Amino acid sequence: MHEGELGLSDHDAERLIAQRFPELTSAPVRRVHTAGTVNTIIRIGDDLAARFPLLPESEAVVRAESDALAELAEISVIPSPRPYGVGQPTPDYPSAWSVQTWLPGVPASPMDHESSDLLALDVVAMVSALRAAPVRGRSFDGRGRGGTLTDHDGWVAECIGKSAHLLDADRVRRLWAGLRELPSVGPDVMSHRDLTPFNLLVSQDRLSGVLDGGGFGPADRALDLVVCWHLFDERRRELIRVDLGVGIAEWRRGAAWALQQAMGLVWFYERSNPPMSALGLSTMRRLLDDPDLSAIG
Repeated sequence: MHEGELGLSDHDAERLIAQRFPELTSAPVRRVHTAGTVNTIIRIGDDLAARFPLLPESEAVVRAESDALAELAEISVIPSPRPYGVGQPTPDYPSAWSVQTWLPGVPASPMDHESSDLLALDVVAMVSALRAAPVRGRSFDGRGRGGTLTDHDGWVAECIGKSAHLLDADRVRRLWAGLRELPSVGPDVMSHRDLTPFNLLVSQDRLSGVLDGGGFGPADRALDLVVCWHLFDERRRELIRVDLGVGIAEWRRGAAWALQQAMGLVWFYERSNPPMSALGLSTMRRLLDDPDLSAIG
């Protein structure tokens, strides 16, 4: 999926795990096939999983992600993995990596759960808990989504140009033009920062886990609203908006962040990761069909 991606065989993963965590040597090791785009996931026994970055990452960054994961696990009302330890880069695998607890469950489907009231209410509870977590004087770190919308103009324009064969580029361009200058409506709050369906585990139509919490930190309070267009139909989106007490400006900023994220998925993973591209397309369909946004774009 990425230029310069690190190769990792199952044997190499088992060897690295045993070297760094000898107490896990006897645990069975097996690769987990996911739609993820950042890490190779290796399950260790029944209770742990290793995350090996596809692109080289420093130990400082991986340790910071582990710290964020621990902070999220402490405040989340939905189970979230807890860090177990960090592995250092080696000559044969030049990236830091991590081990964390394993959560059971099935990743949410972008389409199969869109009309679930129960899942929507679970999302309300989760986002409410994230927003209530103490910021402790921190603010958005400038990485990725969560700051100023217009900083992403170039990226969105590139994505629109490369996705014209997959969706109505002119409509997307008009919608972004109507959303991009919406001002922030309040101070940063604690945010998961990547609430896509593949990071949400479900069991019997209820939210059973939230994954990939290494980015947990301060960001635009509208950012976690992306989950509404990634996962739900119009009625369930409105349920979430009302229950969270979100005003129209904040709501539309959430739509802007969803557009920014979805457009990056549509074309970039069209061939290398079709499920991720399909998520981008389903999110864009919801955005373009949203009655509240139709007057904008």
